[in-house]
Amino acid sequence: MSTTDATLIRDGMNVLYRLAGGVVARIGPAGSHLVAERHLRASRWLADRGVPVVRTVDGVEQPTSVGGRPVTWWMRLPEHRPATPAELGATLRRLHRLDLPEAGVFPTVDPLEGVRAAFDGETLLAEGDRDLLRDLADRLRVEYRALAPHLPLRLIHGHPWQGNVVVPLGGGDPVLLDLDQMGVGPPEWDLVSLAVDHTDFARITDAEYRAFVAAYGGDDMTTWSGYRTLATIRELRWATFVLGKARASPEAAAEARHRVACLTGKVERPWTWSAF
Repeated sequence: MSTTDATLIRDGMNVLYRLAGGVVARIGPAGSHLVAERHLRASRWLADRGVPVVRTVDGVEQPTSVGGRPVTWWMRLPEHRPATPAELGATLRRLHRLDLPEAGVFPTVDPLEGVRAAFDGETLLAEGDRDLLRDLADRLRVEYRALAPHLPLRLIHGHPWQGNVVVPLGGGDPVLLDLDQMGVGPPEWDLVSLAVDHTDFARITDAEYRAFVAAYGGDDMTTWSGYRTLATIRELRWATFVLGKARASPEAAAEARHRVACLTGKVERPWTWSAF
């Protein structure tokens, strides 16, 4: 696969480059080969069931390992836009209605996996803030363990937002992207992200959120007794993601401190968090 004249698309948790021949190279973090394999498996599994999804390039070793980092190869999508809240809701409804895969095809999703370790020894944070985050993570773990036995299990995306479901400008169904966190878990974990955007960040209007709820089938997470637990877990994950980029970026370090200040009660909602 030629990487001559590669053009950077995005530098986030994964780095994406546009290549010649309609191919996109996706470079994962060091040591994330199992995650890359899950992404590939999810794409093929969904495609086999007629779900519009980003497609792998055939005839290429997948994933390729370069310097300890997995590289996967994907067919470039046509020009597209992010999904509307209603389109996201309808896409999640379709995904959650699929039959569960056979045991072992996808892992069970643990919303708190790796969260405590992400800030436990992080020197960027003041010790008092680390203590507050440890206590928060421990409390959320207890709350989630109480909720989990009562929640249904479905195939879930794991990190759905409007940028992870895109709509071709030339027409066609919304397409699922970024399948790294796909697994078996409660559909509430997928639904909580947009609800948080509405209640805690005011990123979408009340009408947009209502359209999302209606398109999904009427399940409003904000009225559910377990909402605040899952909402805070989601926000804690968003904070630890930026914390992981803080050593290499002063901007990310400042953003991480701001997000921690929000989570530790020093900033009132609605919050404004910069994208990274």
